[in-house]
Amino acid sequence: MNDLVITILVLFGGSCLGFLFFGGLWLTSKKMLHSKNPVLWYLGSFFVRLSVTLLGFYYMGQNNWKYMVCCLLGFITARFIVIRLTKTKVMKPIN
Repeated sequence: MNDLVITILVLFGGSCLGFLFFGGLWLTSKKMLHSKNPVLWYLGSFFVRLSVTLLGFYYMGQNNWKYMVCCLLGFITARFIVIRLTKTKVMKPIN
C-alpha cells in the first residue's frame, strides 16, 4: 500500500484513539459526580483507556517513528476537538 495512504490512516486512527481516550475521560468525570464509588470509576476507566490507547499506538506505530508521530498528532488533535465539543457555557449570575 502507498506510504501516504498508510500515513493518513494512521493519523485517522490516532484521532480515533484520542476521541476514545478523552471522550472516555469526559464521560468518567460526569459519571463520578453521581457515583457512590468514584475511585472505582476513575481507576477502572483509566486502566481501560490507557490499555486501549497503548495497544493502538503499538499496533499503528509498526516500529516506524513517522507513523508514531502521525498517530500522536491525530491523538492531540482529537484532544482539542473533544475539549471544544464538551465545553460548558459559563452561566452569569442573576443580580
